[in-house]
Amino acid sequence: MYTLLVFPSRQWLHRSVSNVVYRLSGTEVTIHPLVVSPCVTAYDAVVYDLDGTLVDLDVDWDAVADDVLAVYETAAIDPPSAELWELLEAAADVGVAADVEAAIAAHERDGAARSPRLPHVDELLERSVPVGVCSLNCEAACRIALETHDLTDAVDVVVGRDTVATQKPHPEPLLEAVRELDVEPEAALFIGDSARDELTAERAGMAFEYVGDGPSGV
Repeated sequence: MYTLLVFPSRQWLHRSVSNVVYRLSGTEVTIHPLVVSPCVTAYDAVVYDLDGTLVDLDVDWDAVADDVLAVYETAAIDPPSAELWELLEAAADVGVAADVEAAIAAHERDGAARSPRLPHVDELLERSVPVGVCSLNCEAACRIALETHDLTDAVDVVVGRDTVATQKPHPEPLLEAVRELDVEPEAALFIGDSARDELTAERAGMAFEYVGDGPSGV
């Protein structure tokens, strides 16, 4: 019997693959895929989403939406939606962007300081390639969360909602992160928890991986 060791392709990373037995011309050949640690990657850099991926921001998002709706009401502007992120996207067009951003960011900063750490942090700490964070949350909240969990030195780049002019799922925040990491988009992996994250990676021309079995966040 011959034994072949097969190193997984990018598509096999972070997955368990059972041994496969083939018979070639009457000879039994067993293929043993190598066990790949999560910290081993075929990519030159890894970028993580924050909330729902590395930490769980302690934020009552319904209360945030109420505060943002109050900003519209104070300005005597009919809100285009009751959905928080749609209210944020529309705010610049009606002249309340600064007040809306301030209302959301205040909740995020407080919630970041109380955020529990999620299991993917252990994987991040084992990475041997440059690591970034690209989040829909404001940059200050991202940095507070990283500091709270002693991750500041482990993360090379932080791009938040207010770091560049656009937010996810526009690709620019993610592209800015990989530019700062000095890698090409196709050589980097984005890890997140939402369909928005997946769409952002697709638009940026980057590989994507969910932290769980599928989309669960915003």
